[in-house]
Amino acid sequence: MKQFFFTTVLCLWFLGSVQAQQLQSPNGKMLMEFALQTDGTPTYTLAYKNKAVIKTSKLGLELKNDKKSLLNDFTVVDQKTSSVNENWQPIWGEVATITNNYNELAVTLEQKETERKMIIRFRLFNDGLGFRYEFPSQKNLTYFVIKEERTQFAMTGDHTAFWIPGDYDTQEYDFTTSKLSEIRGLTEKATTANVSQKSFSNTGVQTSLMLKTADGLYINLHEAALINYSCMHLNLDDKNMVFESWLTPDAKGDKGYMQAPQHSPWRTIIVSDDAREILASKMTLNLNEPSKIKDTSWIKPVKYVGVWWEMITGKSSWAYTDELPTVQLGVTDFSKVKPNGKHGATNANVKKYIDFAAKHGFDGVLVEGWNEGWEDWFGHLKDYVFDFVTPYPDFDVKGLQAYAKEKGVKMIMHHETSGSVRNYERHLDKAYQFMKDNGYDAVKSGYVGDIIENGGNHYNQFMINHYQYAIEKAADYKIMVNAHEAVRPTGIARTYPNLIGNEAARGTEYQSFGGSKPNHVTVLPFTRLIGGPMDYTPGIFEMDLSKLNKDNNSHVNSTIANQLALYVTMYSPLQMAADTPENYDRFPDAFQFIKDVAIDWSDSKYLEAEPGQYVTVARKAKGTNNWFVGNVNGETPRTAILKFDFLDKGKTYEATVYADAKDAHYKTNPQAYTIKKVKVTNASKLDVLVAPGGGYAISIIEIKK
Repeated sequence: MKQFFFTTVLCLWFLGSVQAQQLQSPNGKMLMEFALQTDGTPTYTLAYKNKAVIKTSKLGLELKNDKKSLLNDFTVVDQKTSSVNENWQPIWGEVATITNNYNELAVTLEQKETERKMIIRFRLFNDGLGFRYEFPSQKNLTYFVIKEERTQFAMTGDHTAFWIPGDYDTQEYDFTTSKLSEIRGLTEKATTANVSQKSFSNTGVQTSLMLKTADGLYINLHEAALINYSCMHLNLDDKNMVFESWLTPDAKGDKGYMQAPQHSPWRTIIVSDDAREILASKMTLNLNEPSKIKDTSWIKPVKYVGVWWEMITGKSSWAYTDELPTVQLGVTDFSKVKPNGKHGATNANVKKYIDFAAKHGFDGVLVEGWNEGWEDWFGHLKDYVFDFVTPYPDFDVKGLQAYAKEKGVKMIMHHETSGSVRNYERHLDKAYQFMKDNGYDAVKSGYVGDIIENGGNHYNQFMINHYQYAIEKAADYKIMVNAHEAVRPTGIARTYPNLIGNEAARGTEYQSFGGSKPNHVTVLPFTRLIGGPMDYTPGIFEMDLSKLNKDNNSHVNSTIANQLALYVTMYSPLQMAADTPENYDRFPDAFQFIKDVAIDWSDSKYLEAEPGQYVTVARKAKGTNNWFVGNVNGETPRTAILKFDFLDKGKTYEATVYADAKDAHYKTNPQAYTIKKVKVTNASKLDVLVAPGGGYAISIIEIKK
């Protein structure tokens, strides 16, 4: 142990306390204090560089139908400390090596009347605090039901928050920026329509929650390693500025079924006075277990195209026919109905995408709407909605797979559950085997609509266990998973790196549903991406969607340069070129960046960052000395000054700069961009004009001598 990081204070260090333990971060900048109040209530505080981050906050759980909950009347019966400083290598990621360095305090508490034991384990990193509840095997606490977790995060003031409304079924909201005190009055407006949603409070918000204090501290509240437990929201006491955990219930209102030994997920608080350090934090990953997949050679980053955007915009359809008001799988004979002429997943159309992928060096092609059942798939609480193996008459599974294989392209499967989870689990082995038999190594799964089983929600314990079951079952078949409408990630991709993507936020599809705020992509890295990569589906070049579908008047609130930058700023090992081939053929010079940009990295540098305003990232492509830079901007135009000091000294590079034109604007002139090539070194600087809703992207290739 390099430093003395733990002390026991036998004095009244704050009013009402009887005993306190302190834990210091390895670099000494962070200090956590645990204490029991006089009634035996566990509490903690957190400070950063001698500034209070979390004021005295209570810890504990309220139990259902139990005479005494795990809230108070505790005494400390044991305390253990330890330190860890190690490096590990992710299968894919933003960096080649991650440092896991923390000091730990595990406090064992015993409740006087019940003799129940509970351990609260704290891990303090240089970038923040993680803590969880642990319930060891014991005779007086075996099976129990959580009525509510009562973890508090007491704020030091009326901070600025970047938030979406608390909801048991969706995270697909635009972010609102406001003071904490303003959340109550803004929640109704912030809760926009969705096909499945259930709000619980007008002061409820979701994690990952980004905050900024008046004195310049950046605070992020989230959770890590969400396994066999309900997803945590936060509910704000806006009189006292105290957030309290709010778990997602099942249909009966129960919030967790526990069997000791068991533990909660980690509750996380990432803190810095530099916004870039929030983005660079790997604390969420570090709080997850190492990979449980021994042979990971089959897990590979993927850049893909697909039959998707034309469906999202309404240019084509998932359904094969318009003649059927209802479908019964195994009964309805699709060979006897008239095709609607709009079906996207046809042999001819899919071959067009395969040809495009092969020509431009993409790894895979996703096809949605290939399987029977899309005529009445949604909104009917239908159990047997898909079987995941039966194609429409115009989709030749084996023929298209052979065609793709000949072209060196992988096909990507699509499994939409329509919220019928029992049906998906019933078919899962058969569906995964069907994929392997036909050469599919990756699946995009979906959970659109209300969850059918037991009137449940998307984020309760039952559904958390289902998502995990699907990931682990996929690993048995060596299949990579990209889950949409599932729970937001909490770093589980470290343990199961076959989870190469999630949606779990408002993605590009909403640009076709009326549009998203132009600064949306400057907030997502501080919120949704804290838990893991997002399948955001960037790369839209035609912003006027009426040109794809005359009945769709939506506008993509972004410039082309902004769309290019997303491949760097929105980290993911799974990246889609989401627009149609025709639109890329119109702008081949801009499309070149999407073809060139890497999707797996050995190093990442966050150069500029301010939530809601701008994010600039430089990443080094794994196995090369080439770098790529991306900048996304909010609504205020600016001139960015880029320093190339992240490059190797003594080397010269050619930088291809894709930037907004002088008159570019996300709404009025989104397709105005410039491309120029310049030679740069470690000492170079570059001024780049960034438009409202704009950005820039740069490929930096070493010039070999």
